[in-house]
Amino acid sequence: MLYKIISVFIGGGIGAAVRFAVSAVFKKYLLSPIYGTFLVNIIGCFLLGLVFGLALNKFNNMPETLKIFITVGFLGGLTTFSTFNLEIFEFLRAGKTPDAFLYMFLSCIFGLLFTFLGYLISR
Repeated sequence: MLYKIISVFIGGGIGAAVRFAVSAVFKKYLLSPIYGTFLVNIIGCFLLGLVFGLALNKFNNMPETLKIFITVGFLGGLTTFSTFNLEIFEFLRAGKTPDAFLYMFLSCIFGLLFTFLGYLISR
């Protein structure tokens, strides 16, 4: 159990640092961190589908600590539902309701699509 906790801790820290860096770059060059959040969430969905499919279909003997490191740790730290919701709230608070719904719609549709794509590639 201790190794699993350490795996989540280390993976989560790395994932959160990558998310922060991507958002900072997008904020600096595109003036908004939402593009960075969107990108890491979509990439995270793809990678989660890929890892899930690989663990299920090709590497079914993948060590549990490695699966947890990647999925719960790294991808959990990389992607962020709370930031996504805060950004939607900020759109709504600013009266940008169409932008809020477009962002929600695209994130959900592309997130599901890329999860499925990652899974298909793993097969």
